[in-house]
Amino acid sequence: MSASSPLASIAVGVCVERSKSASQWADFYWRPSGVLAGAPDTAPWTKLSDDGDHATFFVGTTSIDLYRTETTYYRSNLESSSPSLWIALRATGGEPPFTVAVVTADPAEGEGLTETATDLVEQVPMPPVIQSLVEAFIAEHHVEERFVKRKRDRANPEALARGAAEPGKDRE
Repeated sequence: MSASSPLASIAVGVCVERSKSASQWADFYWRPSGVLAGAPDTAPWTKLSDDGDHATFFVGTTSIDLYRTETTYYRSNLESSSPSLWIALRATGGEPPFTVAVVTADPAEGEGLTETATDLVEQVPMPPVIQSLVEAFIAEHHVEERFVKRKRDRANPEALARGAAEPGKDRE
């Protein structure tokens, strides 16, 4: 995620799934399950489905922020066999149990979200409507950067010799 302001934002609704746990330490397992394009006119934490073992909830709306400097990552995501979004949920310690921390289309940021191990992070399929919006953003803002191979500084043999012991003195 960039420190600058995003050039575009895509509104999305976030859904989570709650499953009964077989563990003695947890009653339920929670995981982000998908996004809905746009901002649905539904109250946060509305139950969408429940079959007894699995329940799906609409958590709320947020936005996917798009930055010009990350267009290369967005493009590689779209060129993959399954374009994805990464959803991070943060535990609240109360009710509702989670808030949406971030939703991103940047695979590098998505991977970085998993490093703290404090948030629930899940990779979900990117809906075709969002794919087309990200493609349009890339077409408008991507600037191909030419790869420039850095050259190594040549070693100075005299600098290496300065550290040698002076004649007649023992090295410790």
